[in-house]
Parts: sequence; structure tokens; C-alpha cells
Amino acid sequence: MAARDGACEALNVVMLGPPGAGKGTQAERLARTRSLPRISTGDILREAVQAGTSIGRVVRATMEAGNLVSDDVMIAIVQARLDRDDARHGFILDGFPRTVVQASALDRMVDGRGPLVVLDIVVPEDVLVRRLATRRICSRCGVNAAPDWTRSCGRCGGELVTRMDDGVDIVRERLAVYERQTKPLVDYYSARPSFRAIDGNQPPDVVTGAIDDAVGAAVKGATL
Repeated sequence: MAARDGACEALNVVMLGPPGAGKGTQAERLARTRSLPRISTGDILREAVQAGTSIGRVVRATMEAGNLVSDDVMIAIVQARLDRDDARHGFILDGFPRTVVQASALDRMVDGRGPLVVLDIVVPEDVLVRRLATRRICSRCGVNAAPDWTRSCGRCGGELVTRMDDGVDIVRERLAVYERQTKPLVDYYSARPSFRAIDGNQPPDVVTGAIDDAVGAAVKGATL
């Protein structure tokens, strides 16, 4: 399919990684350096609910009932977000896709819009457990604290507090669920020249450098 509107130069990135891998921090850094929007599943859902659209109303009802948002609804929400002008030259997706059905739909969304680079941040389970058990969040806006936030939230200035639901047993179960859900995605993407596994068990700045190198190599591999 031919590239649309000069989109052959676009950079489209999917960030995979378990809770505690530093995916959100790295997605934000990559979005800043590449001047692309970072689009997270949580942000997408909140925006849809706040906008009060028909899909947003479905999301609100689903979440209030304690159920997971379906593939069809998530796909529709992401499609609408990627159709905005700020994503025309690319995006950094954090939290989508979560299933192979969603991944297949994303392939159709980006067809003709440039390569899709998939970065999988890999961290040993014992390190993830340690990170999550000591993870802090903002008591005001709920965002996870970045490594360089020592006393207050870098976004809103709120107090940083330790998450009370990040006990070791709960963390291990969350990681097991993530592994079961994500392994099919890694299998789906791993044979592509634009897929890269990143060693996330390094200082954040080192991981950032590895991601920047991987993006350049992945784009080159995808366009050969």
C-alpha cells in the first residue's frame, strides 16, 4: 500500500513490557526526543469517558461493572486516537495492543503509515518484584513516580506515596497474568525485522540509549 501524505517518514512505536519494567518512563522519553505523542491505554480510556462519546459511555459502564474493555471497543478507541492530526507522523503506544486480535487490528491501522517498531523491555522477575514492591505513585494524580522524582510529583507537585496494593504475592500474580497475556504478542511480533528486545535491567539512561539505537536499527531493518 502506498504511503499517505508523506507518512513514509513516520515512526510508529509499540512499547511492550511488564509492570515495573520502566515502560512508561521510556515511552515518555522517546516521545519527547522524537516529538511524537505518547498514547497510553489509560489515557485513551479516560479521555473517552470524559468526552462522553458513545464509546466512552460503553467504557464507563464496562469499567464500573468491573469488567475488561473488549477488543472491539479498544480497537475503535485507538483507531479514533490515531486518526488525530498529532499522530499523523507517528506515535508511541504504551499499553496497546494487549491481545493478538488488537495487534492484527493495529497492523491494519498503520498500513501505509510507515514501519511499526515493536520494543519489548525485558527485566528478570525478581527485579520486577523488588521494583514494584517499592514503587511510589502521586497521591494527587496517581501517576507512577519517575526515577528522578525524589519528593514530589514531577507533573502536579503532589506527594509521592508507596502503593499499598503492591505486596509481593499480588505483584507475582500480576506478573504471571502479564506473561500469559503477552507471550502470544511477543510470538506474533518477534520474527519481524522491526522487533527488538531491550534489556531493561540497567540504569534508566542506559536503557534510553539502547532504545534509541534499537529504534534506528529497527527502522532500517523494516525499510530494507
